Amino acid sequence: MKNLLVTGGCGFIGSNFIHYLFSGQHFNGRVINVDKLTYAANLDNINSVSNAPGYAFEHCDICDREAVDRVFATHRPDAVMHLAAESHVDRSIDGPAAFVETNITGTYVLLEAARTYWSGAGRPPGFRFHHISTDEVFGSLGNDGQFTETTPYDPRSPYSASKAASDHLVRAWHETYGLPVVLSNCSNNYGPFHFPEKLVPVVILNALHGKPIPIYGDGQNIRDWLFVEDHADALLTVVRRGEIGRSYNIGGEAEATNLELVKMICAILDARRPTKARHEDLVAFVDDRPGHDRRYAIDPSRIRDELGWRPSVTLEKGLQITVDWYLANEAWWRPLLDRQGVGNRLGTAE
Repeated sequence: MKNLLVTGGCGFIGSNFIHYLFSGQHFNGRVINVDKLTYAANLDNINSVSNAPGYAFEHCDICDREAVDRVFATHRPDAVMHLAAESHVDRSIDGPAAFVETNITGTYVLLEAARTYWSGAGRPPGFRFHHISTDEVFGSLGNDGQFTETTPYDPRSPYSASKAASDHLVRAWHETYGLPVVLSNCSNNYGPFHFPEKLVPVVILNALHGKPIPIYGDGQNIRDWLFVEDHADALLTVVRRGEIGRSYNIGGEAEATNLELVKMICAILDARRPTKARHEDLVAFVDDRPGHDRRYAIDPSRIRDELGWRPSVTLEKGLQITVDWYLANEAWWRPLLDRQGVGNRLGTAE
């Protein structure tokens, strides 16, 4: 695997994946970063590798078939890591059209371009199309149980429905056309370069500014939390060693309620940036968003038993790394506070 095409490489997970590829001896080939640079993407995310040998950037909309065909013809990838997606549930409630366009139509265009390229190259057996998705496609759990790779899909938001549709397209292109695909569904990611509209960066930045820290509903919604650098390691493991046509759930083995997570972040900030009052005192419960799934939990058995992968970073350690990164990188996050929708309540379905 010498040429790796990464869609959405200027986003949160994509940029962390590219950083991972260029760190240590994880990957020695070329990386082609394809990104449209929508509101949550940021070229600054990949500044440290932008001049690295073996790195190329293509400003490209995955819905533009002609442009995507050109990227394939120019760079001739051995594998595609499809990370490009609209991913904020609240924004999907307010404006689902962009999620249908990018997550469904964009995936279709990319699949067709990949199939044409792969067929034209003589169907090389080593080619892979890795579709990266979310555990939100499975719906919501009760107090018990975990999502497995065979859990029936039951998406509850426009975002999760659009990702479920893209998952089905990828499987169909494998079953119908033989395209060699692998899929992964991850739990909630957190870490450096997280756009400041998601829970973890919102908590950190609001606390630093002495602003209320909003928590939806009663704060008892449970998520499995996956440190993004662990996720990057898992993604490379799946594309290299995953079985064609198979999917893998990727989790952090770290369930916590939203309120527990917020309190952990506040405690770290109390130690790093002490103030007269506890940061936890800024917590403000707000009206829940429509259709807010109560609990997600990942059964990691398949990726652990078949590929030998487990997360290496605990939630406590990962949050410390994340808080320290935001404290040290104000020059990165401050300009993003002026982007559309940041700091505003979204997803009210009004």
